[in-house]
Order: sequence, then C-alpha cells, then structure tokens
Amino acid sequence: MKIKRKIKIENLVYIVLIILLLIFVSCSNDSEDDFLNSDDIENPSDDTNGDDTDDDDDNEATVNYVDDIQPIMSAACTTCHGQPPTNGAPSSFVTFSQVSQRANSIFNRMNLSSGAPGAMPPSGRLPQATIDLVQEWIDAGTPEE
Repeated sequence: MKIKRKIKIENLVYIVLIILLLIFVSCSNDSEDDFLNSDDIENPSDDTNGDDTDDDDDNEATVNYVDDIQPIMSAACTTCHGQPPTNGAPSSFVTFSQVSQRANSIFNRMNLSSGAPGAMPPSGRLPQATIDLVQEWIDAGTPEE
C-alpha cells in the first residue's frame, strides 16, 4: 500500500513539474509588437484632426526629431542612455545632437532581431512601424523640427 502511494505521489510531482514547465514556456513571449504602448509614441501618419479627407502628399509633415524621434528615445532608450548613461551604456541619447550624430548606429541596433547580440533595446525589439519611422527620419536628413 505504501509503495503504491509513493508511486502516486511521485507521479503527481512529475505532473505538477511538467505543468509548471509548460506554463513557463507558454508565457515566454517573442512578440515584437507589444514593447511600447501606442500611447508612448505618437505616429505622425495617424489622422488626429478627425477629418476623413485625403491630404495631398505635399502636405504631409516630414518626420522630425522633436515630434517623432525624441518620444521614441525617451520611451525606449533613455533609461540607460540618459544623462549620465547607466547600465553600461556608452553614450547619452538625450539631446538632438547626441541622437542625430549616431542616428545610423541607433537605427542599425534597433533593426537587429530580438535577442541578437547588440540588439537594442535589450528588453526586446521595437515595433516595426517605430523602426520604419526612425529610418524615415534618417532618410529625410535627420531634421530637428
């Protein structure tokens, strides 16, 4: 009787461990779309004035540091790349000058796959729309305003 009870308890322990392992594995998330809330970063392509009219391409605002890139840097980078840098970050990304001088490097690090060596931010890859916005800013010549 004790042997059967011991076997049942061992089986129960194994079952519980397997369930906990499955829960742990299923809770890991490699999604790259949920690292920043849409409230953290404004998307200039959103129609915020409420009208449904199509704007001409000539009237679209150019991506700039103040309106578009600085909120991304504040939300995703300045925890480590603040003034002064922390957690082993080699430089600050607080001012326009600091970010614009390193724009290509910042973009390249953001554009790496999640978990790749050197990928930034270390918490996980930013949404592709955010990365595309940084590339658009670089393509526009990194304007401040």
